[in-house]
Amino acid sequence: MFPRHILPVLQDRARHQPVVTITGPRQSGKTTLCRMAFPDRPYVNLEQPDTREFARSDPRAFLDRLRDGAIIDEIQRVPDLLSWIQVDVDANPAPGRYILTGSHQFELSRHIAQSLAGRTALLRLLPLSMAELAAAGPLSTDELLHRGGYPRIHADHLDPAVALGDYFETYVQRDLRELVQLRHLAEFERFVRLAAGRVGQLLNLQSLAADTGVSGHTAREWITLLEASFIVFRLPPWFANIGKRLVKSPKLYFHDVGLASWLVGIRQSEHLAAHPLRGHLFENLAVLEVLKTYSNAGERPDLHFFRDSAGNEADLVLENGSTLTLVEIKSARSVASDAMRALAAIRRGLGERATWSALVYDGSDAQRRSDYDVVPCREVRRWLAGE
Repeated sequence: MFPRHILPVLQDRARHQPVVTITGPRQSGKTTLCRMAFPDRPYVNLEQPDTREFARSDPRAFLDRLRDGAIIDEIQRVPDLLSWIQVDVDANPAPGRYILTGSHQFELSRHIAQSLAGRTALLRLLPLSMAELAAAGPLSTDELLHRGGYPRIHADHLDPAVALGDYFETYVQRDLRELVQLRHLAEFERFVRLAAGRVGQLLNLQSLAADTGVSGHTAREWITLLEASFIVFRLPPWFANIGKRLVKSPKLYFHDVGLASWLVGIRQSEHLAAHPLRGHLFENLAVLEVLKTYSNAGERPDLHFFRDSAGNEADLVLENGSTLTLVEIKSARSVASDAMRALAAIRRGLGERATWSALVYDGSDAQRRSDYDVVPCREVRRWLAGE
């Protein structure tokens, strides 16, 4: 059993809101987390056909059985139930009555906005972070890149090549068919594999569509599907003009770096040492560690990257009010003398807004230097906490 850092946040939200909704990828540990947080609460799973049919056909009677509250798993399978939950909690707004989980973020968010706005706390559980995986004992960076963070792979010592292959096949055959009638399975699978080959790079949907052999419109639909089901996420560029952030090309990352590694053909951790994408996969791992740290604290960070007209790039921009922290990510195990040259140029260009910099790398020594921090990737959580 892995300690989930979001556990006290979930329990705290349930003390203040009548409903708490937890979204995240399938197999990220949502059910285990909820049952650990509320061991005495009744549990119902809407994946079960008979339970789902009962909730659809007679939602009033279904909720009457759960008057004292319940954990309701995979709520997106019966989205109309949210309207009945709204009526129920309006009549009895006692905190923590319903703990809901869901695996489709866009569709579920739309229904929540319609039915439970102001009545639910929203949390997101992603696969295990490096900080959480520390409980499993020492893992090399290449093992982390190969295995990813899905809890079952680590808890049951599964072969990642087999487990991630099954995960992806199940995702295509079940989740996507819930979201859309996908007719071109072969093309879609090629699209996802090609997307994994572009991890940590600017997303050019026209190029990705051409390489896959589909239209640009189809590529846009498919990338949205991958986001909706927590497979990928886009990191937008930072501009002082907020409108520009929405129209400029984002960078593409996967919510699980192990799945990205599997999709590009990595079947053993030994394959990573000389793999041309290792640096990009390590960048994905580091960005995920930042994202998971914020998500596990119940926060939704506004993360960006930055690239100036001279081609200098900050892999991450952490915005805190009017100030910015710039982050460079390197897969090297040592700090090169020129590692921060690009960030120094960017800081000069941004002026007083860019107050600090950090280098996240694959080494083990944390250092505080004159104008930036050196942060081992495994200690990102501690660095963000100011420890």
